[in-house]
Amino acid sequence: MLLYHLIAISAAYFIDRIIGDPVRLPHPVRMIGSLIAIFERSLNQGKYKKLKGTIVLLLIIAIVFSVTLLITLAAYHFHFILGITIEALLIATTIATKGLADAAKEVYQPLSESNLPEARTKLSWIVGRDTEQLTEPEITRATVETVAENTSDGITSPLFWAFLGGAPLAMVYRAVNTCDSMLGYKNEKYNLFGWASARFDDVVNYIPSRVTSIVMILANKPFVPHTRKDCFRIVFRDARKHASPNSGWVEAAVAALLGVQLGGENSYQGIVSKRAVIGDSHYPLAQDHILHVNSIMHRTVIATLLLFWIGGGCIVIASTWF
Repeated sequence: MLLYHLIAISAAYFIDRIIGDPVRLPHPVRMIGSLIAIFERSLNQGKYKKLKGTIVLLLIIAIVFSVTLLITLAAYHFHFILGITIEALLIATTIATKGLADAAKEVYQPLSESNLPEARTKLSWIVGRDTEQLTEPEITRATVETVAENTSDGITSPLFWAFLGGAPLAMVYRAVNTCDSMLGYKNEKYNLFGWASARFDDVVNYIPSRVTSIVMILANKPFVPHTRKDCFRIVFRDARKHASPNSGWVEAAVAALLGVQLGGENSYQGIVSKRAVIGDSHYPLAQDHILHVNSIMHRTVIATLLLFWIGGGCIVIASTWF
C-alpha cells in the first residue's frame, strides 16, 4: 500500500505541475470553504465562541477525513490502478505548484516591463498587504516571501501528510489550512471563534516547515558566496524572529540562499506592521529574485519527493527484516 501512496503522491505532483487547478471544474477546497462558511454563519455569535469554533474545526476534519477515506477505499477495492488514480487526483487538489509559480510570474512580467501599477495589481491578488504604493524592491520582497511561505504551506506540507496517510490526511491538512485562512484572523469577529483553527494550523505545519527549510538548503546551491553551513546558521539565527512559528523557517532559508533580507515594514488596510528583518543583505532585492525563488521552490519539491521515495524504500526494507 505504501508503494501505491508513493506513486499517487508523485503523480499528484506532476498533475498539479502540468494542469494546476482548472477554474471551471468543481474543487474540494471550494466545497470545504462553503461548508466552513455555513457553520461560521450559524455559530459565530453569542457565547462560547471558542468552544463552538473548536467544534466546527473537529466537524470539518471528521467530515473531510471520512469522505476522502471512503472514496479512496472504494476506488482501491475496485482496482488498485483506479485507487492510485483517484488518490492522485485528490492529492493534486491539495497542492498548488503551478498556481504558485504562475502567480509569481504574473507579478514578474509587468515588473520586467517597468509597469509598476500592473505589478502592484497582480501582487494584490496573492498577498494581504497594501500594494498601492509599493516600490519594485518591495513588490519583489512580497512575492519572494509569498512563494517561500507557500512552498511549505501550499506544497510540501500537504505532500508530507499524504506520505503519512495518503489522500485522507492530505485533505485533512488542506481542510485545517482552509479553516485557518477563513477563521484564523486576529480581530474581534474571529479572535475566539477562529482560535482553534489558527492553533491547529500551526501544529500541522510545525514539522513540515522545518523539514522544508532543511531540504531547501540541501537541494539548492546558494546564489551568494555562502556555504550551506552559512545558510543553516542564518536559518537558526533568524527563523524564530518571524511572527509565525513556522513561516520564518522557509523565509529564512530562502533569504539565506538568495543573499537578501526579507521582512521589515508592511501596511495592512492602512495600518503599518513592522516585522523583524530576516537574512543578510548581500544583494538588493531585484525582479530576478522572483525567478530565483521559483527555481528554489521547484527544486525543493522534487527533492522532497525523492526523500519520500528513499524513506518509503527504507520502511519497506525494514519491514521485511522484522
